[in-house]
Amino acid sequence: MNMNSGVQNLVISLGAMQLARKIPFDDPDVLNYVRIGYVVSQIIALGVYYYVSMTIKRKNDQTVLKYVEPAAAMSGEPGQLVTTTVRDYDLSETSKLLRSAYMGVAMMGVMHIYFKFTQPLFIQALMGVKNLYDAKPVAIHLLGKAPVGDLKRPFKTASMFGPAGGPQTDAAAIAEAEKRVGKKEE
Repeated sequence: MNMNSGVQNLVISLGAMQLARKIPFDDPDVLNYVRIGYVVSQIIALGVYYYVSMTIKRKNDQTVLKYVEPAAAMSGEPGQLVTTTVRDYDLSETSKLLRSAYMGVAMMGVMHIYFKFTQPLFIQALMGVKNLYDAKPVAIHLLGKAPVGDLKRPFKTASMFGPAGGPQTDAAAIAEAEKRVGKKEE
């Protein structure tokens, strides 16, 4: 059975919430251990993302990658043609993962320090490690998986409620976008 990432995150979060109910967070020692676990998981995630970005730079794959970026929802405009290299694409995807991790740490800091929530520390410590496992640049550059299928660039974004969406890579879509770009330049 192959569950998509969104459903896995939901199942893990719900399971972690049930488990977190049994943890005595009012004990200062337990709370400190959970804090340490959260910080360690985030340091590991940030360290892995940094290592992956260094690996991408070291490989320096200059293979050209062309795709049509999907238009914003409800905009009515066609997608934009993007021409980049595998190196730059992978670095931008890793940068998105880093930003997501930083935002999670900031939100967790506010929730824990300002609002005094403790259960999310435990849940986010688990989710940080799970997000590493789901990260496509990590799978390619750290785990050594081939960039085929779900790992084929440009990456498709998984949806909980339907087929994965994302950039169009077919020749017809790229040719149509190139025509639009050519018309704009005239």
